[in-house]
Amino acid sequence: MSSETIAIAADHAGYELKCFLKDRLIEFGFGVEDLGTETTKSVDYPDFANTLAQVISDGRFSRGILLCGSGIGMSIAANRFASVRAALVHDEEAARLARQHNDANVLVMGARRINPSVAEDCLVAFLTIPFEGGRHQRRVIKLA
Repeated sequence: MSSETIAIAADHAGYELKCFLKDRLIEFGFGVEDLGTETTKSVDYPDFANTLAQVISDGRFSRGILLCGSGIGMSIAANRFASVRAALVHDEEAARLARQHNDANVLVMGARRINPSVAEDCLVAFLTIPFEGGRHQRRVIKLA
């Protein structure tokens, strides 16, 4: 697909899904910047969401993936940063619409709410679906 590097981070609940998706990213030809965690030992999700959102906001990476138990906490934390449009998705259609209509640059999933094959479908949609622009562009501008 691309030689782009994607940033990825998870808390303890999302660690196993992070490992699975990292492997998929590599198979698809993407570079991966793993921002943690490296274990299933309990950690605080805002630390990892903030780290990933900061590198997106700073422009070091154009896209990222966040994983926690429900995805809710990661979404809340990431969307506090300028230029971050983190979308919590539960299926491929939501991932597609997040890209097409919202120009989402951070994909967020709840590892306790989604199975790996659906997560992979969401990942593929996030990586391949372009932003439509047009009438959606003025709305995305208002998010800034």
